[in-house]
Amino acid sequence: MDQVRLIIAIGLSFLVFFIWDAFFTEKKPVPPPVAEQTETTPEQTPSGSVVKRPAPPAPPATGQEKAIRETAPTSPLVQPLVARDVLITTDKYETRISERGAAITSFRLKDYMDRVGENGNMLELVPAVVKDGTTRIHFEDSRLGEAHKAIFSIGNQPTNLIVESEKQSLVLTWRGPHGVDVVKTYTFHPGQYLIDLDIAIVNHTTGPLEEQPAVELAGPRPQKTSYTFEGPSAFINNELEQIKIKSIEKTNTYNGNIEWIALQDRYFLTGLLTDPNIKAELVLGATKKVLTNKYVHPGTRIEPGQQVVIKHQLFMGPKQMDLLNDVGKGLGHLIDFGWFDFLAKPCLHFMNMIYSVVPNYGLAIILITIILKILLWPLGTKSYKSMNEMKRIQPLIAELREKYKNDKKKLNEETMSLYRTYKVNPTGGCLPMVLQIPVFFALYRMLYEAIELRHAPFIGWINDLSAPDRLFNFGFSIPLMEPPYGIPVLTLVMGASMFLQQKMSPPMGDPAQAKMMMAMPIVFTFIFINFSSGLVLYWFVNNVLSIAQQYYIQKKFA
Repeated sequence: MDQVRLIIAIGLSFLVFFIWDAFFTEKKPVPPPVAEQTETTPEQTPSGSVVKRPAPPAPPATGQEKAIRETAPTSPLVQPLVARDVLITTDKYETRISERGAAITSFRLKDYMDRVGENGNMLELVPAVVKDGTTRIHFEDSRLGEAHKAIFSIGNQPTNLIVESEKQSLVLTWRGPHGVDVVKTYTFHPGQYLIDLDIAIVNHTTGPLEEQPAVELAGPRPQKTSYTFEGPSAFINNELEQIKIKSIEKTNTYNGNIEWIALQDRYFLTGLLTDPNIKAELVLGATKKVLTNKYVHPGTRIEPGQQVVIKHQLFMGPKQMDLLNDVGKGLGHLIDFGWFDFLAKPCLHFMNMIYSVVPNYGLAIILITIILKILLWPLGTKSYKSMNEMKRIQPLIAELREKYKNDKKKLNEETMSLYRTYKVNPTGGCLPMVLQIPVFFALYRMLYEAIELRHAPFIGWINDLSAPDRLFNFGFSIPLMEPPYGIPVLTLVMGASMFLQQKMSPPMGDPAQAKMMMAMPIVFTFIFINFSSGLVLYWFVNNVLSIAQQYYIQKKFA
């Protein structure tokens, strides 16, 4: 009976968990800004801040340039006719920046491959589907509206930049059609995924300008359903906003103090860090293949002969908890394990501590499961002791069912009297087990989303603890199974352990309940068939430990 309640509770928890996540976690728009933007001094230049400086002097012009300057004074700049690419190489990544739009068109991580095995390539964060690249600059309702597709110039800078011991910068400049220069400066740091991005707007005209610049992140749209959040997110007014793609059609604009914006998938992200003290706007977009997340600065006035420099930082890399916490600025909030985040993050820290001693994440999962089982041993003992007592009086309950099969009221009275006589609490085995459900869900989210398990081998055919286990690779599809298609050995063994655990539980007096219990191991096997092998490994080891504990209690109190 208690085992039935446990499995039903877990099943219902699964159902509630996914239904709530799918339908009741919509993000509400943040109220529109009410405060005016405050200007910062050159000494105070957080990411996203606006710094006003005198414009660099314009060299003398001749010929046609002089005629143009008579209506819009501007510095001469030869714009390239064909956009070139600049390759930047650091110890962490290789990236390409195109003169067209001064956008990042490729960003490949050196420490992460796109697939398991020797044939893997460096993981690409800006795939070919993102044709225009990411980090393009836009100007809202401005004469500089063509900046996002204009050809910038790198001048005489090299097209191959190697960043080793010191930071290096790449400067790209575009001459606007009305005497306004736009300058994008990327600064790359060795040993970091952070990139400084400064945008300067230089006013060479004779009148003031009102500009509203925006930086747009672009990335591939997730093409399949995930068990975790993937898509656009932001940290607005000190709260994490994760906007589901289906919600963009209803609400695509958010306002407030935005500390960062991002596009994220299961393991990686592209983020733009800004100034949280500025009221700004977030504008989202979605097509069939591409998502965009655009940070729109408030309007900025630029006087003649003045330039405005807007500072940001880019983060393009793994969603690794310690790494994001070290970056600071609230980026660590991006890793969110849901309802039981407060349990999942300590478990992740603990798992990484074990891995530092035992460099195999599969063994680390086994050890953390054993340690958690030891900590929860008193609850398990109380539950199994109650189940053992229930099992001892099952023959008496069966007699009562037969005797009062036509009188349910009398059956309930006699059953409760039997419980009192033998001092058995029918719910005594259920509550301790239910209290362990939060731990399961915390580990479920942690083991599914932890990038540490991505491509992490365990043993034999299990060479990726973040993917379902498959022995062999069939050349045909299998219903209800996600590719690759093969034999889910660990999942089948886990299902067998559930069946054995069920056989050790008190028999069901109700035939309908007995049939349901017989089907539960099969149902759970199908549920787990597409789960990551790390999660299946945890559940299997936990089942084995539970069987051992239950066997010990039954022998002790026989």
